[in-house]
Amino acid sequence: MQSKQITDFTEGSIPRHLIVFSIPMFLGNLLQAIYNTVDSIWVGRFLGPNALAAVSVGFPIIFTLIALITGITMSTTILVSQYFGAKDHERMTKTVTNSIILLTILGIIVSAFGVTFRHSLLRLINTPPEIIDMASDYLAIFLAGLLGMFLYNVASAILRGLGDSRTPLRFLFYTTVLNIVLDPLLIFGLGPIPAMGVAGAALATIIAQAISAYISLRYLYIKSDLLKYKPGMFRLDGQLTSLTLKIGLPAGIQQILVSLSSLVVNSIANSFGATVIAGFGAASRLDHFAFMPAMSVGLAVSSLVGQNLGAGKTERVSEIVKWSALLAGGITSLVTLVAVIRPDILMVLFTKDDAVLAEGARYLRYVSLSYVPLALMFTVGGVIRGAGDTVATMFLTLLSLWVVRVPIARYLSSLPNLGVSGVWIAIALSPVMGLILHLIYYKTGIWKRRVIVQRPAEQES
Repeated sequence: MQSKQITDFTEGSIPRHLIVFSIPMFLGNLLQAIYNTVDSIWVGRFLGPNALAAVSVGFPIIFTLIALITGITMSTTILVSQYFGAKDHERMTKTVTNSIILLTILGIIVSAFGVTFRHSLLRLINTPPEIIDMASDYLAIFLAGLLGMFLYNVASAILRGLGDSRTPLRFLFYTTVLNIVLDPLLIFGLGPIPAMGVAGAALATIIAQAISAYISLRYLYIKSDLLKYKPGMFRLDGQLTSLTLKIGLPAGIQQILVSLSSLVVNSIANSFGATVIAGFGAASRLDHFAFMPAMSVGLAVSSLVGQNLGAGKTERVSEIVKWSALLAGGITSLVTLVAVIRPDILMVLFTKDDAVLAEGARYLRYVSLSYVPLALMFTVGGVIRGAGDTVATMFLTLLSLWVVRVPIARYLSSLPNLGVSGVWIAIALSPVMGLILHLIYYKTGIWKRRVIVQRPAEQES
């Protein structure tokens, strides 16, 4: 790579690496959340609660459909970081091209499936009849443009594995600004541009995603030799695809488990009506902002751990855990205070409807108590994933969501004195269990034996 942004995490200060690498990823995640959230702000404040519910209700479906792809991008980061640490340039190059081809194929398949069955999926999660047509319109356009999202994410995953979190941030900034400009134009119309309502919000997002994919891949082509043409580079490598899926499928299944549990929990909440859906949808967007710093630190941890394990420097991992827990836990504690004390000042971004405001604020008061445990779970999970042990995190997620969250949500929401508040309590409890399980597994040290490639520490000189 010719880029000056590439960083070797096997040397130097770990807290400095964590902070310098996490900040661009946090800002990137923030921008990505903003350009998704802008849709909800425009729709919720100007088209009303039903339109906001129509946009919100489709997101668990989107997350479920893209979950497997998310796992493969995570696998790409793990492989690239470990090959980078081991100085195996040839395998690193093959990983890059193979991942791009694989995600292109899968992206087309997922888009076709989602567009075809969107109406059935909306009915499956108890979408109220008054919003199902609007929600279907939004999903049809959003899902048709998933390939742009997939390609941007895999390019970002490659760069993160190489220690570069700044370049994806720069590209995402451009496309976020574009989305913010396009949203009102396509939602409300201007001159020859027709007013498209919620469908316009989806169209603005997929245009921005397509542009972010183009400029990311173009950067990799110009600034590195990772995409330089070689005979056979556009054919899938069977062995490498198998390895990518071996790591990526458990991570993808983990994301599917998260998404399916969200679908079930959303289905329970949806039965309480459109007001609850709108409040839940808006408040859960704020959730993403709240634990975004911890998520960014967790992603940074995977890259740092991957490079150090690839280089045979296992002794640096415990220091990575210590500093990442302090960083993620400290920041998230401050966010929790705001969400508990004044959740209403956050909710007014999305709606002026008093009933929706009240429901969203009630959700935040319950769920924000789980932000710190969730932040610490992200950091410990980042270590385990960085070693390539994605099967373990899959099972830990299965237990915390399907043994804790879903059954408790069903039970508590059926109690007359709790109702939908029982759902919010269940959502708050599951990260606590998840953190306990992750810590127990981390202490066993089994994950250290899952490293894919490792350069012996004694060969460093």
